Amino acid sequence: MKAREIKGFTLIELMITVAIIGILASIAYPSYQESVYKSRRADGKGALLGLANAMERHYTEANTYQGAGSPDTGAPSVFATQSPTGGGAAFYLLTIEVSTVNTYTLRATPTGAQVSDSCGNLELTHTGAKSPITAGCW
Repeated sequence: MKAREIKGFTLIELMITVAIIGILASIAYPSYQESVYKSRRADGKGALLGLANAMERHYTEANTYQGAGSPDTGAPSVFATQSPTGGGAAFYLLTIEVSTVNTYTLRATPTGAQVSDSCGNLELTHTGAKSPITAGCW
């Protein structure tokens, strides 16, 4: 009499496989999430630098920064109001705060899925000073 060939996996083997996949996923997902935040943050930083360039262009044409004379000008009219600048879901909202005729602070406030980012608001002043100065944020 021939012995029957057994095919398939046992329940223990399947449970071990599921446990290993769960452990790997619990390690990989936070790392993936941080890299997504980092790439969106890089886009926000690029948008802030683009807005700073637009502010300087406006200054050369009008001899004043956009919104000079009012302490909080809100959304820029010389550049996009959000990041990514090409449209789509906004991850940062761009605003301008003009202190005097010759100074400004640009701010990228996280919104939507980016709110959980540990860096929070990104800021850039007319002198090029960046905040937060936490490692990895700029």
